[in-house]
Amino acid sequence: MIIGGISRISGPVVLSEGMRGSRMYDIVKVGEQKLNGEIIRLDGDQAVIQVYEDTSGLQVGEKVTNTGLPLSVELGPGLLSSIYDGIQRPLPLLAEKSGSFISRGVTLPGLSHETKWEFKPQVKKGDHVSGGDVIGTVTEYHLEHRIMIPPFVSATVEDIFSGNFTIDEPVCTLDNSVQIPMLQTWPVRKGRPYQRKMDPDTLLVTGQRVFDTLFPVTKGGTAMIPGGFGTGKTVAEQTLAKWSDTQIVVYIGCGERGNEMTDVLTEFPELLDPRTKRPLIQRTILIANTSNMPVAAREASIYTGITLAEYYRDMGYDVALMADSTSRWGEALREVSGRLEEMPCEEGYPAYLATRLAAFYERAGRVVCLGSDERKGSVTVVGAVSPPGGDFSEPITQNTLRIAGTFWALDTNLAYRRHFPSVNWIKSYSLYLDQIKEWFATSGFSDWKDLRARAMYLLQKEVELQEIVQLVGPDALPESEKAILEITRMIREDFLQQSAYHEVDSFCSLEKQYWMLRVILSFYDRLDLAMGKGVPLAKLLKLPVKTEIGRMKELTDIDKIKDLITQFDGAIGKLEAER
Repeated sequence: MIIGGISRISGPVVLSEGMRGSRMYDIVKVGEQKLNGEIIRLDGDQAVIQVYEDTSGLQVGEKVTNTGLPLSVELGPGLLSSIYDGIQRPLPLLAEKSGSFISRGVTLPGLSHETKWEFKPQVKKGDHVSGGDVIGTVTEYHLEHRIMIPPFVSATVEDIFSGNFTIDEPVCTLDNSVQIPMLQTWPVRKGRPYQRKMDPDTLLVTGQRVFDTLFPVTKGGTAMIPGGFGTGKTVAEQTLAKWSDTQIVVYIGCGERGNEMTDVLTEFPELLDPRTKRPLIQRTILIANTSNMPVAAREASIYTGITLAEYYRDMGYDVALMADSTSRWGEALREVSGRLEEMPCEEGYPAYLATRLAAFYERAGRVVCLGSDERKGSVTVVGAVSPPGGDFSEPITQNTLRIAGTFWALDTNLAYRRHFPSVNWIKSYSLYLDQIKEWFATSGFSDWKDLRARAMYLLQKEVELQEIVQLVGPDALPESEKAILEITRMIREDFLQQSAYHEVDSFCSLEKQYWMLRVILSFYDRLDLAMGKGVPLAKLLKLPVKTEIGRMKELTDIDKIKDLITQFDGAIGKLEAER
């Protein structure tokens, strides 16, 4: 065991002498209170340590003990519905032990080592197994928690057990004398292995029209949500966490305000998953590292979350990871970098900011998992970015733009107009359109890309027309262009606008999204045809069916939405006959 002594203290950064033989990212116990820390730089026998707890009261000369282990998380049954801090300490148990504010030096295991789980074996004696193979299952709420052989292990099953076990007790013995418990530990900074990555060609259904229809993200894809204060980043991420088409959600509150995490903690147990009809918390893992918690633990929280997500991915599940927000993570990097006296780059951020962001987002993906059955799993990463003053030219936004496949730009002006989600349809984009075209076709929406292209063309045309209107007024426009302005208003207000708190409209199925957009665009085509026959636009816009189109979002019956095409076709036909 390597024992050194503190020689310098600078906020969360501590310098220790006498640490020769230590390795990068080893976990150490700092001072008399045994604060948790991690070695982030080595120079001879000196080690620079970032401490995950408040360092006030530490004194030069206090002992630093190296555990010889990297920062790792416990993986096994009991993760779902858990609430952790940035280094996987269970917050409810910490509250019982030390009260509302976490005492320093407290260490608790991430999983319960006393709870017994019913293990059902899926292999038998004499079977050859290798890393990633499923040897049995445990029921965790409604989910089948698959117990896997750890990576890089290969042998023949000598004995396999059935019954109730703790996560530490062996459930399988191999012929090389290796005993396999239900518990695995994994270093958070190292991505879990897989066989190969696959193309991201499957849509992640979120139930949000602006995301699914206009700017989709795929399972295994990456997305970013940048926006200024009050634009709805956190609500957007929480909505995605609630309704996304995944089996598991990992939600990381990284440096966010405590009240926002409180909303998540109080809402999720009460909300029901629309697919399983069970509480959403039962498929969610929450990592709360709020703004008043130690700054160094923010960085760890990101890696802790992605490692938990990869574990469930390896079982063959689709996982959505919400990081709210990566800006606070970047600020933590900046503070620690400043304490290390590193040369600052743009806006004080360290030179390795882009590398760290890329390394995090690159752990997303849809993969063929380890194991002989070739399971497929995915991790989709959605990161919120909080640029100061909504300035998208700042370093974190720009460096994330290079990596993320989908860009959902939140607009302050839209938020002030109470248009939510406040996604700017001109600035936003998705790089997955061509990859998921085939998926839409096989799902029964073969003309989805054409409808989307038409809607985007009209919205861009609206921007041009609004500039003309500001110069010469709306009356100077011909009727055909007035019709475009009216239709784009309907696309904006009746389609893109969606309430996260409405009983019906908070989640919109893909079929409903498709028919809503098709109805609006069909209405435009019919208007255009009628105006060609001499029917005034003013008469067409006074039709009662136009109001019914505006109420589509409140309907649950898809057939009633489809019937609107017949209704306005008949109503416009009567006006044409009257000419």
